[in-house]
Amino acid sequence: MAKEIKFRFKSPNDSPGYLLGQVTMLWQRKQKKVLDPLDLTQTQFALLAALGWLSKKNKAVTQVDIANQSNADRMMVSKVLRTLEEKGFITRQEHETDTRAKTIRLTSDGGAVLQKALIEIEKADLDFFAALDTRLPAFNKNMVTLIDRNSN
Repeated sequence: MAKEIKFRFKSPNDSPGYLLGQVTMLWQRKQKKVLDPLDLTQTQFALLAALGWLSKKNKAVTQVDIANQSNADRMMVSKVLRTLEEKGFITRQEHETDTRAKTIRLTSDGGAVLQKALIEIEKADLDFFAALDTRLPAFNKNMVTLIDRNSN
């Protein structure tokens, strides 16, 4: 007979990691519903959004900038950006001063699809997180704390 498995938590609902995983899966499912008609994955959207944010302050956004902004693996960012380039949503050009870097820019189609996606994602997010009501700012602050403490 197998030895009894012991859990630290009395129930799954006492485990923050389990709960975070459940919330993440549900949130990703909701995002997929709104991004599928735009021919975007959640990761593609996140990288386009990072590029959009970074482009507001810097004309020479690099793949490394996008990876850092999105807390994403650099190799994955490179692969996803290639896909976005194939879709015509971005261009990748040689950096003016750093021969190892590529400058990433939204195309007009990329800007248009990003704007549509932002509208849909923001509506989906507001709907998804509406149950938190006035506790949403505290929830966001707690998530920022977790990101800051675990980003190294």
